[in-house]
Amino acid sequence: MENDNLYNGFDPLFLASEETEHFINMPALSTLKLGDKLITDTFESGVIPYFNYSLILSKSRKLAYFTASNIDGSLFKKVPRKDSWRLDPRLKGAQWGYELYSTDNSKFDRGHLTKREDVQWGETVGLAFKAADSTFYYSNSVPQHKDLNRDVWRSLEDYILHAETTKCKLRITVFTGPVLLENDPYLRSPVNGESVRVPTFFWKIVYFVKDDGQLYRVGFLMSQISLLQNDEVVEELESDNSQEALFLEFKQAGTYQVNISTIEELAELSFESAIEPFKDIRPKELIFKEIDIDPDLESDSLEQTLGFRIDNICL
Repeated sequence: MENDNLYNGFDPLFLASEETEHFINMPALSTLKLGDKLITDTFESGVIPYFNYSLILSKSRKLAYFTASNIDGSLFKKVPRKDSWRLDPRLKGAQWGYELYSTDNSKFDRGHLTKREDVQWGETVGLAFKAADSTFYYSNSVPQHKDLNRDVWRSLEDYILHAETTKCKLRITVFTGPVLLENDPYLRSPVNGESVRVPTFFWKIVYFVKDDGQLYRVGFLMSQISLLQNDEVVEELESDNSQEALFLEFKQAGTYQVNISTIEELAELSFESAIEPFKDIRPKELIFKEIDIDPDLESDSLEQTLGFRIDNICL
């Protein structure tokens, strides 16, 4: 493993400039989740740094509550891809590894929370390569159904990075995470003899600064509940281009884009305030139904059907 002293981690002042002092702290956990935050002698604050991003882990779930990434579209570099997933030796047994993704009837991908290409930037190609490679620690992965990870979720990630950030040479800050609920469904197959709950919701929040110098934010939420149930992977659920158009050209934005308050309430997190151009008036019950990915959606029709182009995305 690289010398962890070289890890710059997440920078809360990444979007600050000579004219503005935008400070975007990492999300604050609720009191209940704060007690479940992994804290070690090495990471007394619970913040675990990598290249251009950091994360906070749940002790009980051995998954990240969220990752926090800085993305500089002007310094993006093309580098060879090296898919080498491994455990972070700094975290020992506090993270799931290969065993979580190789259970019987597993339909899971190791879904990056911080996308490889998001942090694939730096002053040199070498730095960009190190940053991209540092996303392949299991601490940065979460079990995502393959049809979510490879299709709709990736379309959103690609839109944010390539259609907006890299093309427009923007600097943005991105927070990404699963929603870790107490009533998340259990995998049908135990992992190393342990019953494991799988997250069903995933969220992403983007902060950016427009030409007016003001800070904006937008949020997205997706669900894999139907995908998991359709493939019988889990047990039954318990009851209970212009500045004005930035990040707004995602065709399914009206479905997957939500108010930040919805994510805050569901994930029990608090985010830094900013202007929020998107206003969702849908009832939460309708939101949760509409963000659930349809198992019958054909992969090869996604671009046509979903079109991730962001009409009314509010970034």
